[in-house]
Amino acid sequence: MGEILVGTCSWTDRALVSSGWYPPGLRDAEGRLRHYAAQFPVVEVDATYYSLPSARNSTLWTERTPDGFRFDVKAFSLFTGHPTTPNALPADLRPALTGRRGHRPRPADIAPGLLDEVWQRFSGALEPLKTAGRLGTLLFPFPPWFAPDDAQAKPFLAQCAQRAADWPVAVEFRHPGWWQADERAETEALLKDWDMSAVAVDMTQKLPASMPPVTPITSPRLAVARFHGRNDAWGSGTKEERFRHTYTTDELTEWIPRLHAMAERADEVHVLFNNCCADAAVRAAESMRRLLGAPAGPG
Repeated sequence: MGEILVGTCSWTDRALVSSGWYPPGLRDAEGRLRHYAAQFPVVEVDATYYSLPSARNSTLWTERTPDGFRFDVKAFSLFTGHPTTPNALPADLRPALTGRRGHRPRPADIAPGLLDEVWQRFSGALEPLKTAGRLGTLLFPFPPWFAPDDAQAKPFLAQCAQRAADWPVAVEFRHPGWWQADERAETEALLKDWDMSAVAVDMTQKLPASMPPVTPITSPRLAVARFHGRNDAWGSGTKEERFRHTYTTDELTEWIPRLHAMAERADEVHVLFNNCCADAAVRAAESMRRLLGAPAGPG
């Protein structure tokens, strides 16, 4: 049976910081991370989706967390085909994206040379985490328009796999077609061939774009489950509206047999809560941890 690690999709979210979850007087970045790492054994780094990380931060995160702690790092937006503004890049690379502000890039629109250069800087900055054994996975969340019937999608996914061949990678699809009956076997086979972990998703099931709560295991190394909340405003509301949800015990209990089944086939299972309004994510993670009997910190 693999180990199940429970945490949240951020430890620095403004709503969490202002919620009162952190002890009074704990205002510095180091203190907050050390406090979080004493409560949970895994966390997702969200900031790397919006801008490139730095080796200095990777080193500091390593120094401020105990052995066994895991950081799941979100891939930079350009790697997943999300809209990326020039200002999100280092100054010397911005001309390559001039005129793309507000543009929804298709995979073929992004120069491979630019992706290769950005990848070198992105992965180089995370090397301290990887070397220290703190890196859980790189999370590639693909956008809702990244569909299996798009002729560019699977070749782009293959390029991602090749570029990140020496790194642990987890893939979250946001288009339900990847896991529909007529496509699921091929999706699983592709991810297995590339040793990419599939991400299971919990979200509302009332929308056409809702991802089904399937739990495919495509890498024996790691399985990931991300809990986005069950708000019906997903895809249309503000961030607060999309992710505002307080998980009930019954909703969490639905996942206990699924998570145990995932742990029977993977060395580690990361369970991450993304319902990041106030302290809802940490409270849900605490509840899930108790239901699973999982450790509070790194084992």
